[in-house]
Amino acid sequence: MCVCRCVVMDTEDPSPLRRFVVAKRLITSIFDQLLEFMKDGSAFVDEAWRGADLGQVAVEEQSLEMQSCATKLSTIREVLIRRHMKVAFFGRTSNGKSTVINAMLRDRVLPSGIGHTTNCFLRVEGTDGDEAYLTTEASNERRSVSTVNQLAHALHMDPSLDSGSLVKVFWPKSRCALLRDDLVLMDSPGTDVTLELDTWIDRFCLDADVFVLVGNAESTLMNTEKLFFHKVSERISKPNIFILHNRWDASVTEPDYIEEVRKQHLDRCVSFLAEELRVVGLDEAPGRIFFVSAKEVLSARMQRVQGMPETGETGGALAEGFHERLREFQMFERTFEEFISQSAVKTKFEQHTVRAWQITEAVRAVMDAINIASADRKICCLEEREEQRDRLDFVRGQINRLTDNVKERITALTSDVTAQVAVALSNQIRCLPVLVDEFRAEFNPTQETLQLYKTKLQQFVGQRLVDGLSHGCSVVVLRDVTEAQRQMIDNVHPLLSQSVQEQLSVPSTSFQLTYDLGLAALGADFQENIEFQFSLGWTALVTRFLGATDAKRALSSSDLRVQEGCSFKDEMVVSMAAGLVSVTSRATMTVLVIGGVVWRSVGWRLIALSLSLYGLVYLYERLTWTDVSRERTLKQQFVQHAARRLRAVIPATSSACGQQVYKELSAMFSRLSQRVDLSEAELEGNIRQLSFRIQRLENIQRRSKAFRNKATELETQLEAFSVQYLQ
Repeated sequence: MCVCRCVVMDTEDPSPLRRFVVAKRLITSIFDQLLEFMKDGSAFVDEAWRGADLGQVAVEEQSLEMQSCATKLSTIREVLIRRHMKVAFFGRTSNGKSTVINAMLRDRVLPSGIGHTTNCFLRVEGTDGDEAYLTTEASNERRSVSTVNQLAHALHMDPSLDSGSLVKVFWPKSRCALLRDDLVLMDSPGTDVTLELDTWIDRFCLDADVFVLVGNAESTLMNTEKLFFHKVSERISKPNIFILHNRWDASVTEPDYIEEVRKQHLDRCVSFLAEELRVVGLDEAPGRIFFVSAKEVLSARMQRVQGMPETGETGGALAEGFHERLREFQMFERTFEEFISQSAVKTKFEQHTVRAWQITEAVRAVMDAINIASADRKICCLEEREEQRDRLDFVRGQINRLTDNVKERITALTSDVTAQVAVALSNQIRCLPVLVDEFRAEFNPTQETLQLYKTKLQQFVGQRLVDGLSHGCSVVVLRDVTEAQRQMIDNVHPLLSQSVQEQLSVPSTSFQLTYDLGLAALGADFQENIEFQFSLGWTALVTRFLGATDAKRALSSSDLRVQEGCSFKDEMVVSMAAGLVSVTSRATMTVLVIGGVVWRSVGWRLIALSLSLYGLVYLYERLTWTDVSRERTLKQQFVQHAARRLRAVIPATSSACGQQVYKELSAMFSRLSQRVDLSEAELEGNIRQLSFRIQRLENIQRRSKAFRNKATELETQLEAFSVQYLQ
């Protein structure tokens, strides 16, 4: 029955050490998420900072801080992966530290017993492989050990090992369940073999979660043991210390004093823990003190593994009190596992959890700042885009109204210029006699000289006409055109952007009216008549009476037919003239009859006198018909011809000048309209850029909110971990 109860106690609930393993797995998973989160968050902050959409809000320091946090998290994660529960065993030489460790491991892992003294620090931890091996500080070379004897031999034969050396023993987890839960057991030389306790503590004890003082039930605690733990408590705040009184099986030989001895050991240990070290209270201290026989437990467990019945040390029946000592050892193991699991979780993970919490809070603050900044910038961009749209609508409306006004102004100015040119040209035509009279050139009635004279006369008159028109029209027209251009520029200027305004030019002063008077045709069809013409001859009289054109037509028409298209008055005049010049007509006969009557009435003397005077006049005119008279007659004929032709081109010339003004102003307004189009295109481009920037800012907002929510989620996980494992 006792054997069954012992087996049940050994295989009861799963080890509390699993709590550390689960906590480690959970906190590692959280840190994995944190690392991924920080990697993405750092890239996001760096992108936001370099994108310039947020201005100087997402500054470089924040990006560097995010990268620094990511580096710290990566380092912490690596530390977490290497984290394990560590229990350090101390005591005087030959108190059974190695035996206690073997009993806990349920296997003979470390050399123990007579002739085996631990001369250095032995760190026992699990390996996933099937072969046991060891490494030393001097070399990472794996030295295979399959048995305790091989390990003892290896430790004994290595001259470089001393009490301050560390040897790592890797034992297959498949052969020892206790090592499967990230537990490391540290065996040490006796505290009575060295004075370098401070060095031991600094090198091997600062990361220990539980200390086990293995004492000898046959003697009390020694000063060397107390001194060591006093130094430990100076460096570590309230270390977890268990005291094992090993070899308690020796008390069987003196059953009468067993309780008294137990009480003496218990009182001294309670006083040491609670009053000297002050690591626990008086009520808690007895729960840290156990009376065991590690050798018995190891022997019993080895026999059970081998399928043998439990016996005493001599191979006989179980020693008296064995089951009580076994239960106490199991109680120690259970209590030890609970303490080390809780302590390791708190000491190994609490600081890193707090640090992770601080990092998530810092990241959340950065994301909040980016979110607020992006929201502010988005509002500014929305307002700016609305202003740009209003500006674009204003420019389009104004340019449409301005186009209508400018077209009306150009049309009105074109009409004014047409009228001005027509009036000025009419005035110049009236001044033609004066202009022609001012012409001076050598005159000779020969054909070659006469043609040259007419050419020069034409050029002179043309130049004077153009000069007169320029003086009378061009100055006023240029002023009006310049003023119209300036008004267009002034009206368009507010519609242009700053960059386009700088490219705007002043009104052009190079515009000049050109007058096409058709002077080449004027000289080509001019036919002068400088032959002598008696002023009282029939031809002269008819010409003076009818005009040059009608007289020529009348004199050249012997049959007195009236040409088609003449008015009734002109037809009557021509008919009368034709009747006078026709010697065969009745009118001529009537004139002769009347002349005869006059001759009979006044007498022949008066008729002779009249004929003499008529002849003298003819002779005078004939004698005075010189080159000067011929030149004067040619000029008079040219004036009449030029005036008639110029009057005919007044509408075309004035209209052409008006069209020049129309084209100049239209071209000017077209260039200004192109400038306005550039400004509109610039506004549209600004609006598109602002829209793209708003989209980017909205994306930054969404992403910053997502990162903030992720940080909150990670904080929730950290809080849940803290509540479950740290509080």
